[in-house]
Amino acid sequence: MKRSSTAKNGSKLKQDKKIVLALYRKMVLIREFEMKAKEIFHSGKMPGFIHIYVGEEAVAAGVCAQLHQDDYVASTHRGHGHALAKGVAPRDAMAELMGVVTGCSGGRGGTMHLYDPEVGFLGSNGVVPPGILIAAGAGLSAQLRGTSQVAVAFFGDGGSNNGAFHEGLNLAAAWDLPVVFVCENNFYATEMPFSETTKNTNVASRAKAYGIPGIQVDGNDVMAVYEKAGEAIQRAREGGGPTLIECVTYRWFGHHAGDPGVSYRTKEEVAEWKERDPIGKLRNDSIAARLATETDFQRIDEEIKDVIEESADFALASPLEADSTALDHVFYSPAE
Repeated sequence: MKRSSTAKNGSKLKQDKKIVLALYRKMVLIREFEMKAKEIFHSGKMPGFIHIYVGEEAVAAGVCAQLHQDDYVASTHRGHGHALAKGVAPRDAMAELMGVVTGCSGGRGGTMHLYDPEVGFLGSNGVVPPGILIAAGAGLSAQLRGTSQVAVAFFGDGGSNNGAFHEGLNLAAAWDLPVVFVCENNFYATEMPFSETTKNTNVASRAKAYGIPGIQVDGNDVMAVYEKAGEAIQRAREGGGPTLIECVTYRWFGHHAGDPGVSYRTKEEVAEWKERDPIGKLRNDSIAARLATETDFQRIDEEIKDVIEESADFALASPLEADSTALDHVFYSPAE
């Protein structure tokens, strides 16, 4: 089945080279990280399994670029991109995927439990979609403490059909919490087309039921995401309450690294979305607008490749935690 974006609110390229290159750098960092993680996983050196974020980089990069370091992000099972965009160091994230002691969660969380409170990253999560409730709680905390912090919840289209969606949005709306809810609508919940699980596939329109703004945006246009996320985050920071943003996007690969993603999607559909590569779009639009040069982008590409190679080497060389520490960091340890 052929699917295309119906997202509105496209944006003109901002005439700020610094912002453009910073967003490009973040998207390339996420893309290269994911491709290297995928390579290591298929080599058999990485435990467990991983969910790859390739194709959706504009959402994480555009939203998180508008956040402060002490703002909060609650993520999903496909959370590497969110973690990197919020400031988790690539080497710490890669090490966590490897389950080694130098990981951001000490090697105890793995791919679906990346966590770094120092940069406001409240964790990726293997449950669908608890980030909505976690972000609502973080927003309530900020409100009670009288800070200007904002919380962002990322979740997928499948998560919008979960009870946590109603509970989180209803609570945030009722109490005017400083939360921005970001739905990454990539049309599929694992293998299930979104259109087969709900009559209303326009997630942004659901905001009306809660009395809050709902915005649908092209999730492959990082400048459009950056612009609309900035407005919503500023509104929340100033006490205006929550916003629901639906970013229409697409994952290039299967649901997880072992899923070829071809039994429920056509090759033509995947190829069509790859033509709308968010990284290529920003690069081409910027060059066409004479805002940046090919050399600017090539320099970033080369720098990021070095960063990712170093991160991979660091993770592969790091040790596993000793067996004797298995009961460390748990709520209860039996007496010796």
